[in-house]
Amino acid sequence: MDAALAQLVDQVLSARAQRGVLDIRGSGSKAFYGEAARGEALDATALAGISSYEPTELVVSARCGTTLAELEAALAERGQCLPFEPPHFGPGATVGGMVATGLSGPARASVGAVRDYVLGATLLSGRGEVLSFGGQVIKNVAGYDVSRLLAGSLGMLGVICEVSLKVVPAARATATLRFDLAQAAALAQLNAWAGKPLPINASAWWEGTLVLRLRGAAAAVDAAVAALGGERIADEHAAAFWNGLREQTDEYFVAALRAIESDAEARLWRLSLPQTAPPLALMGDQLIEWGGAQRWLVSSAPAAEVRQAAARAGGHATVFRGDKSVGAFTPLTPTLARIQHQLALAFDPDQVFATGRLMAAPPAAVSRSDDGAA
Repeated sequence: MDAALAQLVDQVLSARAQRGVLDIRGSGSKAFYGEAARGEALDATALAGISSYEPTELVVSARCGTTLAELEAALAERGQCLPFEPPHFGPGATVGGMVATGLSGPARASVGAVRDYVLGATLLSGRGEVLSFGGQVIKNVAGYDVSRLLAGSLGMLGVICEVSLKVVPAARATATLRFDLAQAAALAQLNAWAGKPLPINASAWWEGTLVLRLRGAAAAVDAAVAALGGERIADEHAAAFWNGLREQTDEYFVAALRAIESDAEARLWRLSLPQTAPPLALMGDQLIEWGGAQRWLVSSAPAAEVRQAAARAGGHATVFRGDKSVGAFTPLTPTLARIQHQLALAFDPDQVFATGRLMAAPPAAVSRSDDGAA
């Protein structure tokens, strides 16, 4: 065990003995996401570096403190990438934070999410144990898939020390098209295109404009451009647009932050819906991604109204930025909440990582024995 990992183990064991709480931290680029955390900082950035990389096997392993910039640069040198386009939200964004938040970029609907590319992981549990799950090969399905369960867990199960990820070759060709369409027409068109063999990689609609990104073999992209029509956007401008969408530096998100700063009741909502859901009649400004499955909403409407509208459409709503006194995430049903708490206790019986960032304290019905076992 190297010095960086040994130090983390010692801090976990000390916190466990003192019944303390540890807040796992990387660069802090995504500290705004989820509920406000509590506890003593556990800095995992020293556990860094690309452990192994096999370009011919399309697999890379990296420790949690490795920056996304370093990982993506290493992949780019070999013509490969993380296709789900994880947002950085800051120059020091780390691999551990990428997995812990489980956030994906514009291509999510066409290529899958972070969890779909996690092959294996090493976890430091609340007991101070270093556990390994999964493996470093794509065909690995033995046992319970704990490694993918870590995606989006926000540290509630422990410190994600290292992950093995599936990577893919970078697309040979790309093109971005622009169409003038109202929201309902844009959603209908996206659903129609979804049923055809088109290399659609990402989409975004805002204020009457639908932007579509095509990626794949050059012949397929050229054929789709000719078939779809629309206005082609210059590659350099398109790249800046999609990066701004991924990193939320686009004008929509800049305006959203300004609205939140000037109006205490304004929030940036992230609505997860079926792609076929119709337009939602909600007050505020909407930006739609993922073929209709992800809808951003800047609104000062009551939280209950937003969440009820999302539920009626078959989805849920998360407060991404702004006042989270209403709860960042849609409340789970009592049964699901109990399952989630019991799962957390299985890895962290003394609640060393119960920072409250993902979920509240366990309900009274969940009891523990003297040794912390659930």
